[in-house]
Amino acid sequence: MIRAENLGKRFGDRAAVEALDLEVAPGEVFGLLGPNGAGKTTTVRMLTSLIAPTAGRAWVNGHAIGADDAAVRRSVGVLTEVPGLYARLTAAENLRFFGRLHSLDDLDARIRRFLTLLGLWERRDDRAGSFSKGMRQKLAIARTLLHDPPVVFLDEPTAALDPSAARVVRDFIAGLRDAGRAIVLCTHNLDEAQRLCNRIAIMQRTILKVGTAETLRAELAGDQLVVTIREVTPAARAAVVGGVGDAALTEVDGRFAIATAAPDALAPGLVRALVAAGADVLRVEVERPSLEAVYLDLVGEAAPADAEDAL
Repeated sequence: MIRAENLGKRFGDRAAVEALDLEVAPGEVFGLLGPNGAGKTTTVRMLTSLIAPTAGRAWVNGHAIGADDAAVRRSVGVLTEVPGLYARLTAAENLRFFGRLHSLDDLDARIRRFLTLLGLWERRDDRAGSFSKGMRQKLAIARTLLHDPPVVFLDEPTAALDPSAARVVRDFIAGLRDAGRAIVLCTHNLDEAQRLCNRIAIMQRTILKVGTAETLRAELAGDQLVVTIREVTPAARAAVVGGVGDAALTEVDGRFAIATAAPDALAPGLVRALVAAGADVLRVEVERPSLEAVYLDLVGEAAPADAEDAL
């Protein structure tokens, strides 16, 4: 549904995106994570034919960027972080205006369908300027989907929403995925990415790593087996040291943390050795690194913003 090969964009002598390769399948939510200046929004602008790449090739819904730009734009819906609605128009009037830009014949039926789905039908005749942030975001989603695009780009769709409104938006995104649309989600919200995305790409001008949240955590940071005992005796410590072999081991107040790729295989033998050494085992657990730890490991705690793409 979406494919990019060696895609790049330069603004003068400054590179916003370099050598970017990606594929997004129908029915997939593909997350783009990265700091300000990572090139996320520049990537979206290229893939929606709003700006031309300076390197590489890309296709959206079978249409080539740069050759079939009008067809690309008809195939996509874009939700920007700032919705850009007309405050003095009603909800229905906003959708009618944008629907006419797409020359939609069954416009009234579409307006009713999406406003009903998003719980705004009863407010259809109210001005958008009177809506709460969450209601404006839902109206912007309706506008994004009004022409039933097979490919959807969402830029921070739950930014600044209260928990209730954010949940409505997340549920709606899950529904779009289940309906077979290809969705690219740009977000700084790591929890949201884990909840919604089938795969996640961490980028900083190019894609550094891509995978599911689980595979990224396992590949980049690794698991820890953590065993807590009541009292650390010399015999207990010797049992732990002997049981973990060459694995990295840390000990703090009776809590032994062992870095291992196979915690489930290591745990039974280690517990038996501790019990044989007379230790009281209080807790055995596997700690898996967070997506935040993986993200910071790849991009660092602070990254320089690009003047052309602080997005």
